[in-house]
Amino acid sequence: MFHGKKIVVVMPAYNAAQTIEQTYREIPLDLVDEIVVTDDASADATVEIAQRLGLRTLVHASNRGYGANQKTCYAEALRLGADVVVMLHPDYQYTPRLLPSMIGMLTDGPFDAVLGSRVLGGRALAGGMPLYKYVANRGLTAIQNLLSGAKLSEYHTGYRAFTREVLMSLPLLENSDDFLFDNQMLAQILVAGYEIGEVSCPAAYFEEASSINFRRSVRYGLGVLLTSVQSLLQRKGLARFRIFEPDGRRLDPESPPRDTSVARAGART
Repeated sequence: MFHGKKIVVVMPAYNAAQTIEQTYREIPLDLVDEIVVTDDASADATVEIAQRLGLRTLVHASNRGYGANQKTCYAEALRLGADVVVMLHPDYQYTPRLLPSMIGMLTDGPFDAVLGSRVLGGRALAGGMPLYKYVANRGLTAIQNLLSGAKLSEYHTGYRAFTREVLMSLPLLENSDDFLFDNQMLAQILVAGYEIGEVSCPAAYFEEASSINFRRSVRYGLGVLLTSVQSLLQRKGLARFRIFEPDGRRLDPESPPRDTSVARAGART
């Protein structure tokens, strides 16, 4: 427990065998109550390594997508009674050493969600972010800020932390099962009026780090723009969209995720 709050770290995994243990070893275990790995039908030894580490591991019977993997992560964290949930990718692209800062901003600060921003410290390119991704990131972020009225340094980081209230109240099951899930979730948070904080996060780009190809990046970018326009129309009362409706489908921590098995529910080692 950290300041009386239960902290759960979730790691949505897909073919992370080469990096998951390194990521786990740097998590400050004195602050974290539970670590949950959800494996999206990896073809490598991700599950076996997570089992060896004694981590609570859930496995999708078939590959369902990055967004679907997060839905499983968050539902399990809520089922475990989490007050704060941190999503940490097991590909070691984001440093686990920022967990204390991110957790503290939720337990002691005014924020409902916290992002680890690769752009805030001005070191994204130095960390190896490809130039075309950096330019796309900055361009999309500028448009998103304009349409949402927010002033975030980036919307596209995968390093995120949330309070239980945020995860319980948002209609996350209405979101995409693919990469667009991340941006739909941020749009939902802003439309709902929650506060988002940011910390500067160095990111490392290397061969083992996960990435999406150019074609999927373009599709993701178009989806981001559509989501931003939808959020603007929703806020102005000009249209209504299911992903922003209070009666939309929410996570149910009492209902086990479909086509998912528990490989091991062990204690950490």
